[in-house]
Amino acid sequence: MKLVFKISMVLVLFAVVTGCVKRDTQFKDFLNNKELIYPGIGTNPHSSPGNLRVQLMFNPSPDPSITKYVIYWNNKADSLTYTSTNHNPSDTLKVIVPNLNEYSYSFTVYSYDAQGNRSIPLNINNVKIFGPNYQSGLVNRAYKVANPYTVDANGNVTLNFYKIDTASESFSFAHNTSTTIRYTNRAGQATQKYLFRDSSITITDFKGGSTLDYRSTYVPVIGAIDTFNVATYTIFPQIFGYAACNKSLFAKVKLPYDMNPYEGDTDEDRLWDGSVGPQGYPNIFHSDGAHPLPQTLTFDMGKVYNSVTQIEETGRNCCHNPDNFEVWGIADITNAATKLQPNDPGWADEAIAKGWKLLKTVKRSDDGQAALKVNLDNTSTPVRYVRIRIIHNVDGEGSYTNLSEITMFYNVLN
Repeated sequence: MKLVFKISMVLVLFAVVTGCVKRDTQFKDFLNNKELIYPGIGTNPHSSPGNLRVQLMFNPSPDPSITKYVIYWNNKADSLTYTSTNHNPSDTLKVIVPNLNEYSYSFTVYSYDAQGNRSIPLNINNVKIFGPNYQSGLVNRAYKVANPYTVDANGNVTLNFYKIDTASESFSFAHNTSTTIRYTNRAGQATQKYLFRDSSITITDFKGGSTLDYRSTYVPVIGAIDTFNVATYTIFPQIFGYAACNKSLFAKVKLPYDMNPYEGDTDEDRLWDGSVGPQGYPNIFHSDGAHPLPQTLTFDMGKVYNSVTQIEETGRNCCHNPDNFEVWGIADITNAATKLQPNDPGWADEAIAKGWKLLKTVKRSDDGQAALKVNLDNTSTPVRYVRIRIIHNVDGEGSYTNLSEITMFYNVLN
């Protein structure tokens, strides 16, 4: 029995030794007598999308044998080779993959050494690419409809936009980075300014009457390598920079045949005393009624305004209010006095010949009491002196004129 056991053990050991030798020979035959080598692999793969392109990023392998990385996509139908000798794993390699379509990709990165040995794959999946379809869905920032802008006395224009909704941004592929503002400055030059994520921007040199438009810029995700502009510009509401002329500079002027006051307390200076709403006697201008209408009154605004834009006229709280009158203007009254009575048919022609400009003919259909503001026509006319020619009053009386207040406005943006 002992002999049989010893013989059996010898046979088992022989079989094991001969079996191992055979498999080792077969493995070497399969590898062509070469050792299988896997170069080191990069780590921390991620991406930053762009416009029909993407930037892939990863930390390089510390393996000093690596000479390049090959990136595959479209099921390895497309590839890109990136040569690098950087083996510092704390650095980041950045590779731009161009000419992509607008959908999601998966990329595979392999490390190669000089002998052509390839690493195991490093995958970067679900990489979304953006392009024209994404851009077509973008819209410009919204301005505040109820208060799109403000203009101060110095002509500074502040544009008002709604706040950026950061909560909505976190759930969308639209992060507003800036908005380009285009306008013409007062020197007539095309100008641009940029609003970033604030709700307003102030422009100090906007030219009144010119067009202002704007276009917003977005990134699909924070860190994207490209920005996307909205396809078209939005025209901002027309900006009017109207401010009241300084009444503290106003003064009476008496040209020939101008109306005289009914009495001293009802003279022209009542028209710029700052009263609000229809006033009663004697806090009004009340003419003496010495001549039939049409009749004139003249005043000095104290300085030349290059663009007088509006007049606001308020009547008396009862009677003799103008319902038809003309507004005339001129920068200098030297040799501008008319010689004809204001009710003479030739008066208007003489006034024009003397340099006066008809700024507006105002016709009221009410009782003439409430404040009425109207736009003037010749807003490019430099004006310092204003002449009001009363044609008719509401009660048809024919001689008297009553007025509570006159306010002139100018464009502070010119």
